[in-house]
Order: sequence, then structure tokens, then C-alpha cells
Amino acid sequence: YQSEIMKPSSFSSIAISVLGTATHGFVPSSLSSSCHRLHIHEHNKISTTTTLLSTEEQNAFVENAITIASSLHSLSGKTIVVKYGGNAMTSPELASLFCEDVATLQKLGLRVVVVHGGGPMINAMLEKVGVESTWEGGMRVSTPEVVDVAAMVLCGSVNKNISGGIVLAGGRALGLSGRDDGLLRCEKLWGGEDESLDLGNVGQVKTVNTDLINELLDDGITPVIAPIGMGCKGMSDETVVYNINADVAAGRIAGELRAERVLFLTDIAGVLDKDMKLMDRLSCDDIDQLIGDETITGGMIPKVKYATDAVKLGVHGAFITDGRVPHALLNEILAGGEEGLGSGGGGTVVTL
Repeated sequence: YQSEIMKPSSFSSIAISVLGTATHGFVPSSLSSSCHRLHIHEHNKISTTTTLLSTEEQNAFVENAITIASSLHSLSGKTIVVKYGGNAMTSPELASLFCEDVATLQKLGLRVVVVHGGGPMINAMLEKVGVESTWEGGMRVSTPEVVDVAAMVLCGSVNKNISGGIVLAGGRALGLSGRDDGLLRCEKLWGGEDESLDLGNVGQVKTVNTDLINELLDDGITPVIAPIGMGCKGMSDETVVYNINADVAAGRIAGELRAERVLFLTDIAGVLDKDMKLMDRLSCDDIDQLIGDETITGGMIPKVKYATDAVKLGVHGAFITDGRVPHALLNEILAGGEEGLGSGGGGTVVTL
């Protein structure tokens, strides 16, 4: 039964059951069935085959409980930053599971910060209002009109749906934008290798109001942050509203908080080698070599760079995680045990 123990779906179900009061007593159907069979055995002495199956399920439960306890021992009271986007955000089912994961981790004593994207929602609104948008070097060229729409979408329904979802799941959350209390102050980001490409009002984060974030975390509240920032105090662009790449914002926030983990939920399995096999653990040096030999190419390059930047800023581990996996957040945080290097069931962990 060893392979069954570490299946992401079964692990998360058992994990939530182990947590008990953290999820208001929810018991997964698989475990509920095994308990029911044990009850029948006591009174009706059912067959040895069924009894053995129940014992195996009990053993799986115990093994996972030990792993969860080890993870919590190393992570209790620590800060986790999650970049939330991709299919995990657009699928109603996955969105609900994500909010449940955040609420569960909160109740276990972890300090969770959520930084979200919302590209598909922005695209839909831009089309609806008739504002054109272009891309350069993987970044959206952000005219003032584009930023107005992005801010309306990200700081409005997207942000509040996430914070509200966490509350409905039994947690505490407060939706913010990077402009609130000067949370994210930026300077203009120029694109291209020679930094000569004008991307409009795309911001590069220069300062993070960590005092505000920590005050909320100290009160048991998850900040849900929309990546819309403002110019630096006293500078000529202080009044400019900046659109910030959510991956960049999450990595910088994690680094400034010296977070224990940063997770980038994506629509990919992780970093793949040239044979299209998942590389589940990489160092920053490994990534430099893989970019050099063109194993890592295209859109994966900025993703791994965000991860390595966060690690170099002091984050202990950066996870490029497959957000299409149900309960991806809970699996990666709790299935790694004391070592804390993820479930191995999807995604790549980047360390120094």
C-alpha cells in the first residue's frame, strides 16, 4: 500500500481528517468507510479480507499523520507566501479547494499570505470595454487605460472573491491592493535585455510594507494582495498606478518577509528535463546550468528566475507547483515532513 500513501488526493483527504477540528470535523469518505467497516467487524465479525483492508487503511492514516506532524513541527508560526493564479483560480472546484487549504493552514498556526493574478479576467474585461492590450517579452504593455481596467478587475471582484472564499471556508482574510497603506511601492520597469523596451506603467517593486503584512498575520488574518502598486514616496511618479507581475510581487514579498516557503501555483507540472521528465528538486546553480544548455527555455525561464530570486532574498524554499492538482497547497506544505521539500507528487522545489 506504500504507493497509495503518497497519492496527492488520498494524502490531502487523510491530512484534512487528521486535522479534525481545523476543518470542523470533516472526515473523508475513504476513512469514514473504513471506520464503518471496523464498527461492523466488532459486532458482526466480518471477513478477514475486509479486516486486513481496514488495517492497511489505518496504517496509511498513521503514516500520513506522522508526516503531517513533522511538517507542522518545522512550520508552525512560520510565514508561507502563495502566488495564486492559473487554472487553480479559474476552476470553481479548484478555487474552493484552495480557499479551504488556506483556512486549514491558518488554523494550524501557519501565517499565510496570498498574492493573486487574474490575467484571464483582465483579458475578458479589456475586450468588453474595447481597450486594446499588447504583450512584449512575456509582459503586458500597460497603458494607463489598461492599468485602469487591471486595477478594477484585480482589486475588485477577483480580490474579494478570494478573501471571501477563505472566510466561507472558515478562515480569516482581508483583501488589499499594493496601493493600500503603501504596501507595494514601485519604479517603472523597462523591458528587453538592454532595458530599452517601454512597457508603459509596469512596476518593479522597490519596497514592501512588511509592517502592515505582519500586523495582519499577527492577528491571524491572511492578507490577500492584488498586484497593483504605486510610485515611491517623494518621487516624481509617486501618483502613478503600476501594474505588477503577480509572480514578481509574490517573490519579492516572500523575500522581504523572509518567508519559510513561497509557492507559485501554475498550470504546468514543474520544471522538465529534455526527456520531458519532472525534475522535482533543483538548486539555483542547477537552474543556471539548465538555462545555459537550453533545457529550460521560453516561458519557464521567468518562472524559475522568480523562484531563484526569492530564495536568494532569504526564502528557504520556492515551489513551482502544479495548481491543477486538487489541494495542491495543502499537499506541498504538509506532505514534505521535517525536510519540507514537498510531496513529490507534482512540481519542482528550488533551494540554494
